[in-house]
Amino acid sequence: MVLKVIGTGSKGNAYLLENEEEALLIECGVNIKAIKQAVSFKLSKIVGCILTHEHGDHAKSIKETMAAGVNVWATIGTHEACGTYDNHRACKFEMPTGFVLGNFKVLPFKIEHDAAEPCGFLINHPETGNVLFLTDTMYSHYTFRNLHNIIIEANYSHEVIRVKLNDMEFLKNRVMQSHMSLDTCIEFLKKNDLSKVNNIVLIHLSDGNSDEVLFRTEVTKATGKTVTVADNGLVMELNKTPF
Repeated sequence: MVLKVIGTGSKGNAYLLENEEEALLIECGVNIKAIKQAVSFKLSKIVGCILTHEHGDHAKSIKETMAAGVNVWATIGTHEACGTYDNHRACKFEMPTGFVLGNFKVLPFKIEHDAAEPCGFLINHPETGNVLFLTDTMYSHYTFRNLHNIIIEANYSHEVIRVKLNDMEFLKNRVMQSHMSLDTCIEFLKKNDLSKVNNIVLIHLSDGNSDEVLFRTEVTKATGKTVTVADNGLVMELNKTPF
């Protein structure tokens, strides 16, 4: 299984978990053309799109994705906020009820973000094992066991944001109340059993309020795991075992 980062960050988020037979699209916050290109225009390969919330950098192409024949799974609140509730491709779920897309098992859970009904996902596939997908949240209500791969937001550094946004109180508060800081990310990771984790992938780094080298160094030091900072176009193996 490979993880393809179609887009990550405030300009647009979309990720693919893909093998030769099937692909799961996580978020559709980029141009639909980029999504099509990522699967070599084989849209029938996509077993579904799962969506965390309605903000444009995560859901920009929801209607185009549906029009392309892909079912989009989201909470009722998210579909209502996107104006897609009545679309025949709009699949709704309630947290924490799981569902199955191809060989992917998906368990949604509540997160904290300034959106209608946002969620994170615990994803299981025979090839990837248990994959945690957690973004756009101040913190996590939950800890997790038996994780094999973690895709997690590390949006900003308190020190960087203090210096850069010191005179922009509203923007600073909005970021701090809606996104996960490096410190919170590390604190969360240390609360979980990481003994089986192969990869930690840091996503949604702020363009202006983060430091890629610092973030990778600090998370590696705190966890002892292989840490990758996602960037647009990244393709990497994401398997249950390291070999």
